[in-house]
Amino acid sequence: MNKLNRREFIKLSLTAGSFLALGGSSAPIIKASGKKETPEKLIILGLDGMDPHLVDVLMNQGKLPNFRRLQSLGDFRPLRTSTPPQSPVAWSNFITGMNPGGHGIFDFLHRDPERYIPLFSAAASEAAKSAIKIGNLVLPLSGGKIKNLRKGRAFWQILEDHDIPATIFKMPSNYPPVPTKQQTLSGMGTTDILGNPGLFNYYTTEFLELKEDIGGGRIHEVYAIGNKVEATLPGPRNSFKKDRPESWLDFTVYLDPVNPLAKIVIQDEEFILKEGEWSDWKSVRFPMIPTQSVPGICRFYLKQVRPEFKLYISPINIDPSAPALPISTPPAYAEELAKKFGGFYTQGLPADTKALDHGVFDDGEFLEQDNFVLQERMDIFDHELSRFESGLLFYYVSSTDQRQHMFWRYIDQEHPLYDPKLASIYGKTIESIYIEMDRMLAKTMDKMDKNTILMVMSDHGFTPFRRSFHLNSWLKENGYLNLINAWKQGEEDLFMNTDWSRTKAYAYGINSLFINQAGREGEGVVRPGAEKEALVREIAQKLEQVKDPQTGERIVSRAFVAKDIYRGRYVEEAPEIIVGYNRGYRASWSTPLGRIPKNLVEDNKEKWSGDHCMDPNVIPGILLVNRKSKVEHPALYDLTATILDVFNIEKPEEMIGKSIF
Repeated sequence: MNKLNRREFIKLSLTAGSFLALGGSSAPIIKASGKKETPEKLIILGLDGMDPHLVDVLMNQGKLPNFRRLQSLGDFRPLRTSTPPQSPVAWSNFITGMNPGGHGIFDFLHRDPERYIPLFSAAASEAAKSAIKIGNLVLPLSGGKIKNLRKGRAFWQILEDHDIPATIFKMPSNYPPVPTKQQTLSGMGTTDILGNPGLFNYYTTEFLELKEDIGGGRIHEVYAIGNKVEATLPGPRNSFKKDRPESWLDFTVYLDPVNPLAKIVIQDEEFILKEGEWSDWKSVRFPMIPTQSVPGICRFYLKQVRPEFKLYISPINIDPSAPALPISTPPAYAEELAKKFGGFYTQGLPADTKALDHGVFDDGEFLEQDNFVLQERMDIFDHELSRFESGLLFYYVSSTDQRQHMFWRYIDQEHPLYDPKLASIYGKTIESIYIEMDRMLAKTMDKMDKNTILMVMSDHGFTPFRRSFHLNSWLKENGYLNLINAWKQGEEDLFMNTDWSRTKAYAYGINSLFINQAGREGEGVVRPGAEKEALVREIAQKLEQVKDPQTGERIVSRAFVAKDIYRGRYVEEAPEIIVGYNRGYRASWSTPLGRIPKNLVEDNKEKWSGDHCMDPNVIPGILLVNRKSKVEHPALYDLTATILDVFNIEKPEEMIGKSIF
């Protein structure tokens, strides 16, 4: 969710500051589990977003020789993704062996039906249950905590029951990491220390039309006086104080009067950067009260010294050497990696797509930043692969997904932002990351022996995102959603202008459509039962007939009725309809925020130009394995059953997949 502005992030994000200040901490250190020597070993490379069509094309061009070699040893098939094909949903399918009806994750966002407000679907924070107030201070008597909202057991917890060792590196949708003695490091969903998905800070003397509060970042206007810039780095909110003020650190930048370089002084550290240079990881500590502070790590990028001063500071990541929030099991695992490798990105999706979207980074600077991420991942992968001897190793890479999101505009000549000049420079970006994964696969295959099963998989594929559809505007035009003041349409978000007494349906999230049900929603009007059922079928049928007036193409290829496709105890919590968009189309960035613009469809003029939140049949993932699959159309949850089958473990009854072997 990269387009929310900061005000909206505050409303939606996990309140990390309260967790930190209320005494939240990692669990006690426990010994690693799973010491059984297994006759077969299993390595799984989770390459987010790798697309089967692109893999096939590049293999045929001879550019992925190790993918081709792996295929020759076993199989290469499209892998059925989740409905909807959003990463937290898809990876939850894989983790649990269930679909959303079983694990309860239906979208990036869910909603509070009573108050009609959006909530993050995968995790939530809980404040301390008791505290005492002394003046302006609020002192907790019990610790707060962050809760993983995904239901069902993870496959590595089941392996632990059978004493089979597992290392799970950066698994998405596993924040905070579920209880286990296995080695795990949390991935997508892991926040920065402010509780946001990732909030950068940008300091400049240049006048910008960008406001302070933009999606994923903060712009700070500063002044260079006597070759000196004084600024403040905001930190987590201080829940030890009654009004929860924002914590901060002052820092100073001394500009060389002649040369394009600067000295940065923050807390007890000072360092020099040349223009266009990145710092290594810097440790910072935000004071709360005299006995409590919150540690974090960040990187500085001196973009420009003059004529305008420009300094980027990365989101403040959880420090793996002293995690202020739980990111690993056992807690000592993150600390062990930090001791060997130093600081590294702990943020769930660390490629700063927001900085690129807002023009803080250009394409080259974004790739440089994501290359830091990728190099860290490859260094740790080499370490984990070298010591892998038994059980299971799962290793995740995010760069495949993030680069496709941002650079699809250079391989799609029909995209509104296609630029032939820039395409000549960056048009091979996606191909290059696929080739990099081929090199990663080569290392892995060199490690294999005859007892090793190797899988390469992705959670979904990719497709162009050319046109945006305002789903709530469509509901309004078709009489399912009504406004209080029609003349204010498009001016407010979070449904602030919605007349709920005359509204039958609304959309939150990227693929989710809800019925305003009586007795469930705060001001519900649609009676459950036959009335609701008829309305759901009517809306689904109409959505599948919507055409783009500009192109004549269908916008929605399939509107799925949740109760028809989901199984499990949480089906009743699902949105009533999951909207499966056609190739090239996707929900607008206004839809997840409850905005209702006046137009229905518009060009996507964002650099976020490739996507996967469409009809799952349009964007399957990949599966390559060094054994033949006996399942013709395998799905993500089939891989979960396969993992247990490899180790001769009977799958739990709630798992719906079957082993591909």
